[in-house]
Amino acid sequence: MILTSKQTKALNYLEDQTTNEVIFGGGAGGGKSALGCYWIIKNCLRYKGSRWLIGRAVLKTLKDTTLNSFYDICKLQGLRSGVHYKYNAQSNIITFSNGSAIYLKDLFLYPSDPNFDELGSLEISGAFIDECNQVTEKAFNIVKSRIRYKLDLFNIIPKILGTCNPSKGFIYNNFYKPAKELKLPNNKAFIQALATDNQNISLHYIESLKTLDNFSKERLLYGNWEYDDSKNNLIDYNKIVEIYSNELPEGKQYISADIARYGKDKTIVMLWSGLTVTEIHKLSKKSTTEVAEFIKSLAAAKGIHHNNIIIDEDGIGGGTVDQIKGCKGFLNGSKAIKGNYINLKSECYYRLAELINKNQIAVRTEDVDIRKQLTEELEWVHRHNADKDGKLAILPKEKVKEHLGRSPDISDALMMRIYFELKPFDFVVE
Repeated sequence: MILTSKQTKALNYLEDQTTNEVIFGGGAGGGKSALGCYWIIKNCLRYKGSRWLIGRAVLKTLKDTTLNSFYDICKLQGLRSGVHYKYNAQSNIITFSNGSAIYLKDLFLYPSDPNFDELGSLEISGAFIDECNQVTEKAFNIVKSRIRYKLDLFNIIPKILGTCNPSKGFIYNNFYKPAKELKLPNNKAFIQALATDNQNISLHYIESLKTLDNFSKERLLYGNWEYDDSKNNLIDYNKIVEIYSNELPEGKQYISADIARYGKDKTIVMLWSGLTVTEIHKLSKKSTTEVAEFIKSLAAAKGIHHNNIIIDEDGIGGGTVDQIKGCKGFLNGSKAIKGNYINLKSECYYRLAELINKNQIAVRTEDVDIRKQLTEELEWVHRHNADKDGKLAILPKEKVKEHLGRSPDISDALMMRIYFELKPFDFVVE
């Protein structure tokens, strides 16, 4: 196999003992899947009795696409099925004559297996995830955690290779953007792939890419990770950035809070003056009682009536609402107040998007992590099923979590404040 300069660069990182996470991503036709298969095959032959994984979000797609790339690379290397390797379609395992094996794995996040327990007993020597932008960050990390098979015997460190086309999500956040800003940790590498790098690609294929719509062309031909899918985005990116510098008049004070559920999610408590967020508090691993006491203390210190506090009431948030007499509980799936929206959450997010696009929301914080996370979350405020008739909806939270690798807690707290704009006099005086 004759490697392109970019494939060679990626392979060099994979051979480097200091780099254990490599992303080879960019435009279509850059030889990404071919490199992944070549690297896995090479290691199977080099390390007798080793075990490797080739994964993709959907196993059927892996068999229809990535597996064909595997066959092509084997042919180029002079490896014959039935002689040098065998593929068992029932077990989805490829075994080599020297005892090495490749496990083909479905990495889709199924509701029945949210923790990927199916991978629990797996021990591998390394992994290649094709179209890794289509799997969740959790799946990516769990595969990494399974790389432990005979590493000392082979004198290798855990290695994972991901290939993909440009996409906004954890690959963008954890690899592309830090690499662009020259902040990528030494144990990670990002290599941009383009069809024009691949001397083996047909010129007809490149000409075909040029005929695509502008959005697809930016991603697949030019490998543009900064593309704007304006069809579904509710908020203009530049307007998101401007919320941190907008100057708005002071106003009535409010508190909005998104209550943490489980795992690494955090409770977010926002203090507002009019439509300006003046303080953001992140609380970790707090009980509902502790959260309720914090919110009541903040309200007392700022002179905020409990009628002007709104808290996510779904899940364990209801326990916090019960302890703050007079506050408003926000039920995401409840009926919209006005307009053709599928639920209250969608209505508030659409209204929030309008206000941000008009520079009528401000967020005062110098915390770079909060700015980064909130910006990413607001970028994923998308129309859902925009091509279908019916009530307006936003992309479901579980879908957003798949792309971000975490819950959009900060933007949810921001969104809930909009309830008071929709029902400004919805309170009872004690």
